[in-house]
Amino acid sequence: MESNMRCAVNLIFLSLFLLVITLPSQARDVKDKGLILYFSFDQKNGATIKDETGGGHDGDLGKGKITTKEKVHGKGALEMKDQQSSLTVESFKELEDYQDNSYLFWLYFIEGTNGAWSQIIAKKAPGSDRSPGIWICPDTLNIHWRFNPGNKGCDRCGPDGEGSLFKLKKWYHVAGVKKGTDLFYYVDGKEVAKKTGQPKDHAQGEEKLYIGKTGYRSATFIIDDLYVYDRALKEKEVNGVKEGKLLAVAPQDKLTAMWAHIKRKAL
Repeated sequence: MESNMRCAVNLIFLSLFLLVITLPSQARDVKDKGLILYFSFDQKNGATIKDETGGGHDGDLGKGKITTKEKVHGKGALEMKDQQSSLTVESFKELEDYQDNSYLFWLYFIEGTNGAWSQIIAKKAPGSDRSPGIWICPDTLNIHWRFNPGNKGCDRCGPDGEGSLFKLKKWYHVAGVKKGTDLFYYVDGKEVAKKTGQPKDHAQGEEKLYIGKTGYRSATFIIDDLYVYDRALKEKEVNGVKEGKLLAVAPQDKLTAMWAHIKRKAL
């Protein structure tokens, strides 16, 4: 009886193994409430960077490139080394309509300041480049994170809040969460600044999202795992994203877990 049970379990495992190795190897879509855009920067087809929410809002890559030398999760990250480097995403409804929002990404500065405002990310709107606009400052290695109208937000934020400086060639997880009239700024999962007085209804409308060059030159940086939400995330959720908890489980990992479960049930 025991021998027959073991044979049955082995047959089940063999069937599951054959099923898994025939599955497509591409990553599964990443889903979460309010997640409207996600780039892992692992998948590139020519000049196209895949939106891995399954929404089809792929990015068009200019002079930037995918690097496999410096990355956090997955196989690659986006390197923006030239001041003309850019990636653009065409406008879509959720991007045009949000007010509360969350932008989260891993950031690695290749070079420091260069005497000019240098763009990291910009969601433009008619007559505005701050929905939000994210730059490095011309004279200090800080992030300038702003909303219009009023040009409100974080002025010179660093890893420990206003006035602290980022270091070169080090990965930081950065998140900005706008909720109503408040902007919560996180580094490495910790809230290090809160800015009140943001425009509750900031400038919005049909315009592209940019990484790198806009009317401003691109900063020199590497970015990995960009998430854009049309809602305000809580601190626990920010940390979950940072830790990669939304990333799809590979079929082989699912097989390992399933096999362990079958053995527990059978023995």
